[in-house]
Amino acid sequence: MIDHVGIGVSDYEASKAFYSQALEPLGIEMLMEPVPRVAGFGKDGKPFFWVAGDRPVQSGVHVAFSCEDRALVDAFHASALAAGGTDNGPAGPRPIYDEHYYGAFVLDPDGNNVEAVCHRSTIRP
Repeated sequence: MIDHVGIGVSDYEASKAFYSQALEPLGIEMLMEPVPRVAGFGKDGKPFFWVAGDRPVQSGVHVAFSCEDRALVDAFHASALAAGGTDNGPAGPRPIYDEHYYGAFVLDPDGNNVEAVCHRSTIRP
């Protein structure tokens, strides 16, 4: 189980603004900036996704945020594009991964592949 993940960013303020807007539909918000140029995003008081302007940028990072339903995947994709992200795969089924996989992909300002994914079918058990 992963507790948290952090990525280095080339433009801290632009990335902080991008993630603040892109993750908002998922209920993920910036919770803290414990030191300059480091922001912790999360839910329920627990930061689990960190962006840092003081770390080396390593492009090609892939991070996926789990969603409770497909509408949130759609909302993430739209919000991330509105925040300046680049489409890297529209919201839709990805049966190559599993029969219920529904995801959307965007590239952040540094070219990292950010995804929202729902693993539930359209019918809830």
